[in-house]
Amino acid sequence: MTRSRNITRAFTAAVAVIALHIADDSFFQPEPGTSAADHLVSGIVPIALLALAAVAYRRVRAGAGAALALVVGLVGIGFGSEAIRYWGMEGLSGDDYSGVASIVGGVVLVGIGLVTLWRSRRRDDHHAWRYTRRALIAAAGLLVLLELVVPVLVGYGTTHIARSAKETGTLDLKHVDVTLRTSDDLDLPGWYVPSKNGAAVVLFPGRAKREKYVHMLARHGYGVLLFDRRGEGDADGRPEGFGWNFDKDIKAAVGYLKTRPDVDRTRIGGIGLSVGGEMLLQTAAQTRDLAAVVSEGAGSRVFSEEMADMSGAGKWVGAPMLAVKTASVALFSDTRPPANLETLIPRISPRPVFLINALHNDVDNKAPEYFAAAREPKEQWLVPKGGHVGGISAMPGEYERRVVGFLDRALIRE
Repeated sequence: MTRSRNITRAFTAAVAVIALHIADDSFFQPEPGTSAADHLVSGIVPIALLALAAVAYRRVRAGAGAALALVVGLVGIGFGSEAIRYWGMEGLSGDDYSGVASIVGGVVLVGIGLVTLWRSRRRDDHHAWRYTRRALIAAAGLLVLLELVVPVLVGYGTTHIARSAKETGTLDLKHVDVTLRTSDDLDLPGWYVPSKNGAAVVLFPGRAKREKYVHMLARHGYGVLLFDRRGEGDADGRPEGFGWNFDKDIKAAVGYLKTRPDVDRTRIGGIGLSVGGEMLLQTAAQTRDLAAVVSEGAGSRVFSEEMADMSGAGKWVGAPMLAVKTASVALFSDTRPPANLETLIPRISPRPVFLINALHNDVDNKAPEYFAAAREPKEQWLVPKGGHVGGISAMPGEYERRVVGFLDRALIRE
């Protein structure tokens, strides 16, 4: 089947619209606190790949062209999805408009792919082989979707979509409004509840839905610092769902607490939840300023950590998807993957670490490895109820007894 000039032009135009959104997001309207220079790899590489797709489309056969249109179309829709998210929260602004255009371009490409597949289907062969071939093509398409398209979109989504300012919430305790400055020149707004016992805790990440933790710590006299992580709420920077740069945020928080007159700079601890639990472990391995760490819900965040828990056929099927996901996160965040946590956790000793994980939850399946990697002094609690980071709601009394007890032993000196 020979493609018409109009179809080829429509393909090229749709690809150009998607590329324009990437350029708009990366270079013309980068996130507050960042510049076009911070997005060179994440901007140039996808645009170059889209240009290559536009050139290739003119030269490949109908089936390959349809597959190319479907893949690029789904990616284009995914690239624009952040606009839909923020449209529903606070209306369109900035690069959201080009994001909507990217969705339209993606829909056009998916339409081209489907129409091309329908028009180019063979009907002059034996029925048995015809339907076997179509089943094989469908299976191959599903494999490409799972191993390539989905992990690319996961990488893009986790580096472009985060909580908006409207989701930050409020704090009903007496507190001080603060602005933290990171080593890469980002401003992160936050709240600080002053200390009454000379010790303070960094509660990470985010300010949304953290009231229970703040009240628990404040009841026992602890100062509490919580703030918007980069790219979230009113903070500068791009979103980072896997948190590969969050160590800079945590170090800025610790640096602020060291300047507080109500805080003994040797009595600063941290409570990290989910990705925050992972990054508190990493940060504590990098700096001696955290005297104690409570890490709740830490899981896998890079390829090597994820592959360590896989075996058999699942490992062969999962490896390409996980590799593409890690590569996509690195590409779209312009950041190299961090080291495996199992190599970092031992460096925290002799400072105490408390690892909390849900007993029955796939996100928390690294609990045995991380606890084994940690050196003394260390404690572990496998929470039987509540799920991922749900211990404080499902077992509030036990949670408070264990967490505050750990912090008291580590930070309070009589």
